[in-house]
This record gives sequence, C-alpha cells and structure tokens, in this order.
Amino acid sequence: MYTIIDIETTGNLYKYGKITEIAIVSFNGTAVTDVYQTLIDPEIDIPYQITRLTGITNQMVSGAPKFYMVARKIVELTAGKIFVAHNVSFDYRFIQEEFSRLGYDFVRKKLCTVQLSRKLLPGHPSYSLGNICNDLGINIEARHRAAGDALATTELFKILLSRYNQDLHLSGVKNTLF
Repeated sequence: MYTIIDIETTGNLYKYGKITEIAIVSFNGTAVTDVYQTLIDPEIDIPYQITRLTGITNQMVSGAPKFYMVARKIVELTAGKIFVAHNVSFDYRFIQEEFSRLGYDFVRKKLCTVQLSRKLLPGHPSYSLGNICNDLGINIEARHRAAGDALATTELFKILLSRYNQDLHLSGVKNTLF
C-alpha cells in the first residue's frame, strides 16, 4: 500500500518554511482507495511569489487547521505505507520538520517518482512533474495545488508500476527501486 503525497509550502527551505496545503492519496497498487486534502494555516505570511505560483493566499488559510490539528490524520493515513512523492525529499523533509516541531519523529519508507521515472522512462528532456505528465498525456487538473499534483503523481506512478512489472525480469530493477 502506498500514500502518494504532495504539499504546498511557504518556500523551498524546510527549516524555515511551513506547509500551506497537503494531499494524501491512498493507493493499493491498482486503484485509489482514499483522498485526503486540506489547506493548512502556516501561522506565517505566504510570500507573494508563492501565492502567484499556487494561488493560495493568506486569506484562504486564515481559517484552515494548523499543522498540529491534522498531524494525527497524517500519521494514521501514512502508517505502514510507502510514502511516494515527485521529488520525495522535498515533501518528506517538510513533513518531518513539521512533526519535529511537535516533538514527534515521522519516519516512513519513501519512494521518489522522479528517480523512478529516470530509471524506467529514460530519454525525457525533463522529469519535472508538469513536463513528464505532459509527455505521457497525464492531465493535471490543478497544477501547483496539492490535490491536483498528488492525483497526477498517482497516474504517473501507475505507469511506472506497470513499466516496472514489465521490465522486472529483464533488467533486475527490483533490487534497486523498492
């Protein structure tokens, strides 16, 4: 079982930034079984350039739950599952940092769809989520919003799992990916 996760944040540095939105797609390897999405009040101002990119404003998050209010739900949804994200280090570190601020160690097995795409789908000029999805005909309903990006990553992951299963006996990829 997997949880495909995407977050939006106040910036690129997890030590100083905060999460403004999270989406968690529960995926059993063939189908989506649940989708959880919420805005999060970061308790700091969202920089203008981030609002331009994501469309998430200070007003939108002003009544949203704070991270500590959704932390238990995140733990429950991800427990015993592989944490999957496009550029997993970014999402994982932000979530780990948010939990660290609460005094909790958040540890999950993780899988990066960027790295997996490079191994299983070589030859693309770019492996950014927007570009690889465009190349593969995957529609992103709401780019730079957590749910839109998480659902697109799920579609990409389905393709990668299919390709992985096809290539398994030929390339010995199994020992290097999961």
